Amino acid sequence: MTSKTTTTTTSTAGPAEVVNEFLRLSMIPDPLGASAFTASDLKLTFTGKRAMKAPADATAFNASRYKSVKKRIERTDVVQPTAEEAARGEAVVYSIGTLYGEWPDGAPFEGNRYVDRFVVRGGLIHQMDVWNDSAEWMLVRAGLAKL
Repeated sequence: MTSKTTTTTTSTAGPAEVVNEFLRLSMIPDPLGASAFTASDLKLTFTGKRAMKAPADATAFNASRYKSVKKRIERTDVVQPTAEEAARGEAVVYSIGTLYGEWPDGAPFEGNRYVDRFVVRGGLIHQMDVWNDSAEWMLVRAGLAKL
């Protein structure tokens, strides 16, 4: 599936806008549309240190873990760059919020915290690191832990 209505382009968007549009497309899911916001050398590290190379990898992983999953973005923060980051033209962006959706058995969930860290350079995402509470919640569902 491709996105036909992208509201932001990487050439005119600031780092937070690039990240938010990437996430919007990723949650459709439209990995092809989302890939327009990523560099060819994207380094994507998902929960559990899972190395991925493209938005389609994350979409496939999410399809194996959830029946459906979406992000409720609470805030998008662009961090003041270090001198080295500024010299490279990089911005570090954090997206913070919660996940909601359905587990594979159809049971709904919401309020699952997430933090995504992005490195944006030249209007494209070069690095994305993903953290969330899903593994902890899965342990609770399996009776192996308590909240």
